[in-house]
Amino acid sequence: MDLATGNTFYFDFEVAFMQFLQSIFGGFALSVISFFSYFGEEMVLVLVMGFIYWGYDKKMGNYVGTSILLGCVLNPLLKNIFVRRRPYFDNPQIKCLRPVEKNADIYDIAAQGFSFPSGHSTNSVSAYSSMAKYKKNKVLLGIAIVMPLLVGLSRMTVGVHYPTDVLCGWLSGLVVVFLVSFLQNKIPEEKEWLLNLIIFLIAALGFFYCKTDDYYSSLGLLGGFFLSREFDKLVVHFRNSKKPVRIIVRVIAGAALFLALTKILKMPFSSEFLSSPTLAAYCVRFLRYLISCFVAVGVYPLIFAKFDKFWKEEA
Repeated sequence: MDLATGNTFYFDFEVAFMQFLQSIFGGFALSVISFFSYFGEEMVLVLVMGFIYWGYDKKMGNYVGTSILLGCVLNPLLKNIFVRRRPYFDNPQIKCLRPVEKNADIYDIAAQGFSFPSGHSTNSVSAYSSMAKYKKNKVLLGIAIVMPLLVGLSRMTVGVHYPTDVLCGWLSGLVVVFLVSFLQNKIPEEKEWLLNLIIFLIAALGFFYCKTDDYYSSLGLLGGFFLSREFDKLVVHFRNSKKPVRIIVRVIAGAALFLALTKILKMPFSSEFLSSPTLAAYCVRFLRYLISCFVAVGVYPLIFAKFDKFWKEEA
């Protein structure tokens, strides 16, 4: 395993298939296909999780949120084992049309990350399939099938993932969805803290070998979310709202708070330290995201009652 240069392995049919996709999609069609990558990106899915958890159904939000964040952690856990290079690194005939880091050199493996499995594919399945499994709704089931297919197609077309990256990403997402469902059904709610602790400790094994930022930010989010759940049970007890405007206000304010906290918590440290591949920098990143998630998801709902009172007075 070479983290600096990565490993090269692929099937010839994968390269041929990606060339075929890039040959048939161009111009506006390429823009449309590329757009679907957004539906597998972490921040978009975290907003979806916030909409469900803060607004629609807290219990559903717990299941969907755990599935999304566990999928986000599982992906770099696997990527740091296989360290597979992006397709365009070793196949000049494949064009990189949507780099992971737009402001970095597309051949900088530290910036662009590893290829196997596809994080977008994992995320899209863990998010949309968990919604469909929880609600058992035909519309959501259709979304859970179609959206990951479009996301996976997008990632292959823009040249950043092999077909096997996408296939294994889908499989990883399904494993997460059914594992979380199985465990939550087996463990009584009063012992949910123990289940969360076990999941977190297993996920934390990446501290021994993961060398990419996405693992530590995802683990921080997972830990912050689990702490938020316990804090809500003990202290907050916020209520969901079925009013779309109230939900949107909650999500926008919560997202703004989260983003502000991640920026503020960076301020005591130099950019050189934060970007260094050291355990200290990784720990700071983990704590930044854990604290930001805990405050935004756990503490922030303390003001929901005041929001609701304001809305009633306005009405």
